[in-house]
Amino acid sequence: MSQTQSIEADIAARSRLAIMSSGLVQREISRLTGIEESKLSKSLRGNRKFTTLEIIQLATVTGVTASWLMTGSDSGPSSSAAPDEDLLPSRLEGNDRHAMRRRTLVESAWWLFAEHGFDSVRISDIARRCSLSTPTVHYYFASKQELFAEVLRYSIKLAYDRQVAELEGMTHPVQRLKRLVELQLPQGELRVAEWSIWLQTWVKLAVGETGLSTHTPGYQRWGKTVRDTILAGQESGHIVKQDPEMLTTELTALIDGMGIKVMTGLLSATAMYEHICRYIDRNLTTKQGEGS
Repeated sequence: MSQTQSIEADIAARSRLAIMSSGLVQREISRLTGIEESKLSKSLRGNRKFTTLEIIQLATVTGVTASWLMTGSDSGPSSSAAPDEDLLPSRLEGNDRHAMRRRTLVESAWWLFAEHGFDSVRISDIARRCSLSTPTVHYYFASKQELFAEVLRYSIKLAYDRQVAELEGMTHPVQRLKRLVELQLPQGELRVAEWSIWLQTWVKLAVGETGLSTHTPGYQRWGKTVRDTILAGQESGHIVKQDPEMLTTELTALIDGMGIKVMTGLLSATAMYEHICRYIDRNLTTKQGEGS
């Protein structure tokens, strides 16, 4: 067996374990991920390679990280900085039904908070969406604020999964940096929802709300991913030799500011990406890295 075949066999084995531990049957996994059932079966047997998107979808549905599926570790070597364990959604061990129900509650709350805003969503709304009772929701989460904190962890995981899977194998630092920016654009239903959760988090912090201790380390994880990419580009000669902390702060601030403009209808996601790519070309890229 070649090294590539061995890696794919390991991914298939971990995928089978993730499904078995999720409390979901294979047919339900197929429906939730959008992976046609025969293709899923072939991939789980090791006869077909999972696509990048399928790994992301499988990680989301089963509650594991894309990094774990790909490497066997939540913090395996990748092009994205790994979050600390307490930044990832909490997992319930030993009871598949409870674990599945908790994941469903978090995902449903995530969508409702993103679409309607924290203040407009009631615990009863979340319960109704999950076909559960309000006391059942409170069994897992003592308050709506506690549930929102878990929703923020879910957002961190979604971004991490996407970055790990999509950036795998990209070695050119400038191309990887631009792809990293592209992956964070508020574009498409899922990423617009992610941005909505982050914007609401920033508002909560601005007015002094507590219980959002995951924000700072979660944002620092994103900054480290950008900084590590910049450092790799400086080492290869593709990115200018300036203070990497300063370059990271300026670039992430530009992404944040333009993202807010997109979310409030002042700019399109396409224009945002073009502006940021021009900024990278003009301010970060060396002659060696030009044309990337």
